[in-house]
Order: sequence, then structure tokens, then C-alpha cells
Amino acid sequence: MKALLREPLVQFLLLGAALFLVDAWLRPATPAPRDWSEIVVSEARIRNLAQTFARTWQRPPTREELDGLIESFVREEVMVREARVLGLDRDDAIIRRRLQQKMEFVADEGVALAPATDEELAAYMKLHPESFHTEPRVSFMQVYFDPHKRGAGAEAEASRLRDSLNRPDAKTDPGQLGDRLLLLQASYDDVPQSEVARLFGPEFADALVTQPTGRWVGPVRSGYGTHVVKVVVVQAGGDPSLDEVRPIVEREWMNAKRQQLARVFYEQLRAKYTITVRMPEAIKP
Repeated sequence: MKALLREPLVQFLLLGAALFLVDAWLRPATPAPRDWSEIVVSEARIRNLAQTFARTWQRPPTREELDGLIESFVREEVMVREARVLGLDRDDAIIRRRLQQKMEFVADEGVALAPATDEELAAYMKLHPESFHTEPRVSFMQVYFDPHKRGAGAEAEASRLRDSLNRPDAKTDPGQLGDRLLLLQASYDDVPQSEVARLFGPEFADALVTQPTGRWVGPVRSGYGTHVVKVVVVQAGGDPSLDEVRPIVEREWMNAKRQQLARVFYEQLRAKYTITVRMPEAIKP
């Protein structure tokens, strides 16, 4: 026993237990109500336990299993009540955060939002145009000329190929022309302008959406070099009408409204308290 008591881990555990007992003794305990010793497992609680079991296991519990669920609930309730009497629920960061989350959940569930009117949705769109603005999308083909391989003649070669591909009798497969680069494809379908800019660079993307459709054009420069490009389809971007994006606007309006009501709910609760902040001298400005 003496050897065991000399172990540092045992000494640490004994010290922790002693500090815990002293703290529980000095800290004022939460007074227990008169009916604190009575635990009632109601019919509603038992039905809830059985329903939770059934959702998990896809079958109702047996009587033995239900008795086990009830005993588990009783055990939990006993431990929780005793912990509260000892004040163990105070100054615990995890418990405080969980209680905060539950209060926010209660507030959110208590908010019954009426459907937004067209006027409210239109006003929200006007206040947040960037959330609903659509960017141009483009489908195109491209032939790449590597400046490291072709040198100063890359643009001249691109121009000659452009003219050749635009002839009425041209039958050459563009995918077999130019230089290969693993990062690039020969054709792209319905790509947003921002994605084109990510792949080829903003200068190439800006030039691409302004080109005529159905003809090979170029040379068009990118971050990789020189390209001959044929734009197949361009869908112009812009500000859509409410009917075009109504589900998105309704969802965004609903989220914003809930956040606004949550702020109001918190401000009303906070107004019930007198807040005193005593800033330590060491960190005062």
C-alpha cells in the first residue's frame, strides 16, 4: 500500500479528489425542491422511449428491453439531479454551450414566419443583387499553341489555322490540331465565366464571352499561350426576374428573417439583465 501511495499518478488522483470534495463543500449547493426525491416516469416519457427505440431498430422494444430503457432513464435522472445538487452544472463550458444552443433552438422553433409577399421578396432582391446575379455561361472549342514550342510564330500559325477552319469545305478535326496540354480540353460545355477564368485566366474569359458564335476566332491569349477558339453558345448573365429565382429568394429571405428575429429575441432577453464588465487593468486600452 505504501508503495502504491508513492506512485505519482495515484498521488495526482488523490489530490484531484480532495480538491473536488473541498470545492463541493465550500460552494453553496443548489437547494433541492421538496419533490426532488420523487422521479415520475410518465406514460408520455415511456412512449417517447419506445418510439426512439423503434426508429433506431425498426421494431418495437420487448418488455424486457422497455424495462431496461426505463431504468436507463431513471439512472440518468438520478445522476443529473445529484450533479445539480452538488453544483456540478455550473461553470462547465460544455454544459453552458449546450444550454445556449438549446435556447437558440427553442427561439428558432418558436418563430412562425408567414410566407413572404412578392413585395418583400422583390425588396430583398434589390438589397442583395449580388446574391442572385447570374454570370455568363459559354460552350466553346479551342486549339492551343504552345509558345515554348512554336516561339514567336505561334500567333501567325494560329491565324492560319483559324482561316483554314473557317473555310466551307473544312473537315479537319480541331481536337487533333495544335499542341497538347493535359490541363486543357478541346471542348467545354456550358461553363460559367468564372470557371473559364480559373482555367484560362481572366483575360481569356473576358474575351471569350464577347466573341461571335459559330466561327473560329483568334488568336486569343490565355495564361498558357495562344488559342484559336470557336464559341458555340453564349448565355448572357444578368439580374433575373423574381419568377426565375423565386425558390432561392424565398430561402434566403427566410434565413435572413430568422436571423433578424433571433437577434431581436436575444436583445429582449439581454435587456432583462444589468451587465457589468470589469476589465483587468493589464488589458485596458
